[in-house]
Amino acid sequence: MKIREVIKNEKVNFNGIEASYFLLGLLSAFENRFQAVADKTMEEISWKQFFAIICINLCKEKPTINELAEIMGSSHQNVKQILLKLEKKGFVNIVTDEKDKRKQRIELTKYCIEFCEKNQETSSHIMKKMFTGIPEEQLQVTIQTIIQIEDNLKAL
Repeated sequence: MKIREVIKNEKVNFNGIEASYFLLGLLSAFENRFQAVADKTMEEISWKQFFAIICINLCKEKPTINELAEIMGSSHQNVKQILLKLEKKGFVNIVTDEKDKRKQRIELTKYCIEFCEKNQETSSHIMKKMFTGIPEEQLQVTIQTIIQIEDNLKAL
């Protein structure tokens, strides 16, 4: 059954489900569907591994594992496992921090940068298709809503 069939029309009827619960379910289902598509598209690495690369790219300097875990919204252990797999595939190097030998920093390899450049066109095509028909204003409202939910969650 498709989600459109469940909600019936543009004016959403949640069949007695509170809107906040419905939204969380919708986000979870979307994440699962998106991950399946992304995993098929990337072939060489998983969506979670590619997401780690995206998050590393967001950082001004090489992040520590803890910094990356915070950005990704995941545990240190989960991020470490993702990074070990990426390191084994030649996408990242885990190096000791020069100033604090207790810390490990993550750097992208030349192979990773080339991989990202090679897959940029495919990635852009998928993103354009996914967001077709969604006005910029709606995207901004959605972003702000999710940021507020995230802030509220952190306050718990």
